[in-house]
Amino acid sequence: MSVGILGTKLGMTQVFEPETGKAIPVTVIQAGPCTITQIKTKETDGYTSVQIGYQEVKEKALSKPELGHLKKSSANPLRHLKEYRTDNVGEYELGQTLGAALFDSGALVDISGDTMGRGFAGYQKRHNFKRGQMAHGSKNHRLPGSTGAGTTPGRVYPGKKMAGRYGGTKVTIRKLQVVQVDSEQNVLLIKGAVPGKPGALLSIAPANIVGAK
Repeated sequence: MSVGILGTKLGMTQVFEPETGKAIPVTVIQAGPCTITQIKTKETDGYTSVQIGYQEVKEKALSKPELGHLKKSSANPLRHLKEYRTDNVGEYELGQTLGAALFDSGALVDISGDTMGRGFAGYQKRHNFKRGQMAHGSKNHRLPGSTGAGTTPGRVYPGKKMAGRYGGTKVTIRKLQVVQVDSEQNVLLIKGAVPGKPGALLSIAPANIVGAK
């Protein structure tokens, strides 16, 4: 089990297979550089994991406790912290820098991120409900219809599918393939689409990782 890495979605493009010339849609991700800010062991924390930090910011953007935590690893002020469970904490050390070289071409990864927020959406868009008849006398084209019984129970049950905020939820896409790795610029090309819009924060972890927090 290896640790993951944080990155930023830059956008999508396509590359071509040299043998067949087939176009492959890929997502371009700025993967790291990330700094190891804490190493947890069973003796100190009851479990083993590695915490990494990503995206340098000015000191005034962080609180004093956050700056004190990062000072232990001599890391610069970092905006995002995330830890990954791993059994091999002995392979890492505080202050170590991780980049795109952590992955190999052809490897499978799990990528987590927040989906695009779509604002307040209605029934059809949010839950794929069918619309009403489009006849002129219908008067029920996009209305929700009945939401429950009347006197009994006299209320709407929790969890009822209704209009509301759509998107902006954490999603993990599993077993995506790494097409190319640029270790010098810390860039990964991932086959297919990943959650979020350009600029979104992503977590990239090996597909066999378990228990990433």
